[in-house]
Parts: sequence; C-alpha cells; structure tokens
Amino acid sequence: MIQAPWPRGLIVSVQAPEGSPLRQPDVIAAMAEASLLQGARGVRLESPEHIGAVRRRCPEALIVGLWKRSHAGCSVYITPTWEDIQAVWAAGADVVALDATTRPRPGGVPLAELIERATQDLGAPLMADVASVDEGLQAARLGCAWVGTTLYGYTEATAGCQPPAWDLLGPLRRDLPGEVPLICEGGISSPQQAREASQRGADAVVVGTAITGIDLQVAAYGRALQD
Repeated sequence: MIQAPWPRGLIVSVQAPEGSPLRQPDVIAAMAEASLLQGARGVRLESPEHIGAVRRRCPEALIVGLWKRSHAGCSVYITPTWEDIQAVWAAGADVVALDATTRPRPGGVPLAELIERATQDLGAPLMADVASVDEGLQAARLGCAWVGTTLYGYTEATAGCQPPAWDLLGPLRRDLPGEVPLICEGGISSPQQAREASQRGADAVVVGTAITGIDLQVAAYGRALQD
C-alpha cells in the first residue's frame, strides 16, 4: 500500500458547479488559500486545471484531487478511468480520489486493476470514495491509502440514505487497518457535526457546500424566503 500524508482535522472541498462564476482557477485558488490560512489541513479539488492553479498558489498545500467525468450508461463519475487518474496526479495532487464502489466502471475495467496501476506505475496514493462498509474494507485490501464515506447516499444502493454516514464510521474504524485513515465526507453542515464525526472515529472531515458552496447556499436561502 502506498503511504500518503496522514490527514487530521478539516479538509475543505473547494469546488464550484458548471456555469458558476466561481469556477475560475484563480477564484478556486483564492478560496483554497483562504481555507488553508484559517487552519484547514488540506483541500479537495476537482479537475486538473484547478489542482494546478492551487498547487502554483499554495505549493505546500495537501491536495486531494479528482476529476468528475461522465460516461454514457455508467453512474461512476469520480475519476473513473486510468487516464483521469494520470491527469489528476500529473496536475499536482498528493492523493487521488476515485469512486471505489462496486458499480461497473467505464469499459468494464475492474477497480482492482486501476488501483494496481495507480500505485505501482505512478506511486500515487488513492482515496477510496465509498458508500458502504464492505466497499471501504475492500478498497483498503486492494491498496487504497485513505477511505472516505463520500458516496453514502449517492449510489443506487444507498439512495434512501441521508448523509452524514454516521452508521459507517464506527464499523469502518473498527475493521480498517490502523494505517488507513478514515475520512468522513458528505453532509457535514456545522462545526458540531464535524466534531461528532471525529468522535465517531473519523481521522479527518471533508466539508464543502457548508463552507465554499456559495451557489447552493444562496439558492437554499432564497427558496426558504420565497416559501
């Protein structure tokens, strides 16, 4: 298993939706720097372009990188292919996040094959984005350096579940190897919830929308006032 920097505390997901004025590399980089200056231990970034912009502005930052890519007939979209892993790594990520669920991947490429190529050919530490305890344990056995609850509530099998993934944290922390950090990601919307995730066994907590999701937050306030 490739070792990665050990995450502790807060990782801020600095992303913006398609069409948002915030989705400019210099804006993403500024938000990432602001997060790091206020004590974030790392940032989670989407696309090689944004990873590169933050790496240039914050050369010492811990960057978890991914690339959201859609493929027809396939629900896996977080760094789904070997080419995507290569691009994210080459852009300057310290850890590459990828969908590590049991769902079929583009071209039918097995997850085990991608993990083996990433760790052996690139030496890239991987963060497994999973939706269940079994998926997290399997990802660790295959060689992923980190395990995160990112996809809980976002897969077909967990569509009825509401993040945060409280019920995953205890079993994962109990059964994961001690050298594999557990990351709670998804649905954390307050400092109190972040603290609870830590108390339940998470080594680090990823927070995105509640901190950097200006588009979604403003839309939510607007809907509430209209209602």
